[in-house]
Amino acid sequence: MVKVHKDLIVYQKAFSAAMEIFHLSKKFPAEEKYSLTDQIRRSSRSVNANITEAWRKRRYEKSFINKLNDADGEAAETQNWLDFALACGYLDEKVYLDLYKKYDEVLGMLVSMTINSEKWTFSENKKLK
Repeated sequence: MVKVHKDLIVYQKAFSAAMEIFHLSKKFPAEEKYSLTDQIRRSSRSVNANITEAWRKRRYEKSFINKLNDADGEAAETQNWLDFALACGYLDEKVYLDLYKKYDEVLGMLVSMTINSEKWTFSENKKLK
């Protein structure tokens, strides 16, 4: 049973991927510090921040869905920055494909939660399932 946002598998997968990006991005060139490095770290971490906010807003289904949509957008943005990191030669293809796949899984889980939001939300008139 999910009691806190950290119990969500989607949160755990996104956190793990974000930490992997953090460690890999330490090896990016110094000239990328204020562009690619900051962007990919920010977007990857924002996935988790938005999942956390969604969990706290699950009393209001539309707010819950909105924050999941924000997490979805940040996950897709992270994939965009992964594309650039590969094209610039900062990641090898195997690492890139592994991370890209992890974000595909996160995206799929976020879409599923959005489509089935009534299973995750509650109100004064409806108990949490």
